Amino acid sequence: MARFRTQLVHGVTVDDNNTGAVNPPIYNSSTYTFSSVEDTPRWDYARSGNPTREFLERQIAQLEHGCQGFAFSSGLAAIHAALAIFKPGDHIIVGDNIYGGTYSLVNEHFNRWGLKFHPVDTTDLNAVTAVFDQIEAAGDHVEAIYFETLTNPLLKVNDTAALAELAQRHGALSIVDNTFLTPYLQRPLDLGVDIVLHSATKYLAGHSDVNAGLAVARTRDVAERLYYSLNRIGGILAPTECDSVRRGIQTLALRMDRQQENTLAIARFLQNHPAVATVHYPGLADSPYYHLALRELHGCGGVLSFEVKKGVNPADVLNNLHVFRLAVSLGAVESLAEFPARMTHFEVPREERLKLGISDELIRLAVGIEDEYDLVEDLRQALDLAERNAVRTTERNRIAVDADSFQKAFGQDGLESGGAASVARNVSAATDTDVSATQY
Repeated sequence: MARFRTQLVHGVTVDDNNTGAVNPPIYNSSTYTFSSVEDTPRWDYARSGNPTREFLERQIAQLEHGCQGFAFSSGLAAIHAALAIFKPGDHIIVGDNIYGGTYSLVNEHFNRWGLKFHPVDTTDLNAVTAVFDQIEAAGDHVEAIYFETLTNPLLKVNDTAALAELAQRHGALSIVDNTFLTPYLQRPLDLGVDIVLHSATKYLAGHSDVNAGLAVARTRDVAERLYYSLNRIGGILAPTECDSVRRGIQTLALRMDRQQENTLAIARFLQNHPAVATVHYPGLADSPYYHLALRELHGCGGVLSFEVKKGVNPADVLNNLHVFRLAVSLGAVESLAEFPARMTHFEVPREERLKLGISDELIRLAVGIEDEYDLVEDLRQALDLAERNAVRTTERNRIAVDADSFQKAFGQDGLESGGAASVARNVSAATDTDVSATQY
């Protein structure tokens, strides 16, 4: 049997033609002919199945050690399909620090279905157990637990094996978003998880040029429920995008190896810079999640976050980077930097955000494959500049909490990915939430 890196390159053939082509064709056909009225063809209509999509679905199932994979038009579409397998009245435990799209689905969409969500810190197994017990004591049953392998942006490591075992003990499904790690660094289905999800836009595709989502089921009965969601709701991934993800997967190991090397080097540099207070990365030996990461992961990925010291303005760091791009998202070949308080976590009221440990001084980095010395030097010059500015003035060190002070601190009207100016205008209108939001 081929090993993982070979599987990345070759995938699983779908036996769709005899041309000898080394790459699977892109089938841009919406319908397929029947040989006769009595025929039951393998493919009949593209929403139900497509050879190009099937190649990608077979490959991700092979990589995750699942029974069947599914390709969606986005990561959010895959998450929607996973939650859509439940019915009104079902109880679902959900991590209290989750992707912003998941947060919106939970609080603005699926609650209208009558699904009942229970947010909890999934890194605290005792707290998770208490929620199970509380629901069961009321005569109800938990249908599923939903969490992420690494939390965003503080990089806390969830104990996937323990959470899956806890779910099984209570007769619940376990669903995990494995975007930050990919099957290269963890295969949750091997640890007992029932459904694994990916925003394939990120590491799997790897080049910031396609939106895609993937899901893999461990068992046939769960796979049938996911396929119903895919086929009947219809959030399928188009053939050209399927091929883009397939092509990205071929270099996944090469990219992630380089990204992790760069990330660890940057984390160690940041630990020693006088303008930095704290670095969050489970690959550091002093991380509280280091030993759990050693036990369950094959690496810690290419995302880290750090907090500058009080008095240092994170805007001075972010606005003066030259190699890092100021943008949300992660997992691509280029390095990105962002300000969670006003970019990825703008939906969370400041009081709630601070309770989660997402401070006004926090910066998140998604590290690419550039030369590590260029990345370190870029951070060094930006941090040095921010430290000098902190000595000169205290007024600009105040983090913006409204539109006027935001523009004063950042010196621009908006940032890409939805417009930070509109974010600043809307932040005062944000409502209290019971599950924290993250926008990858």
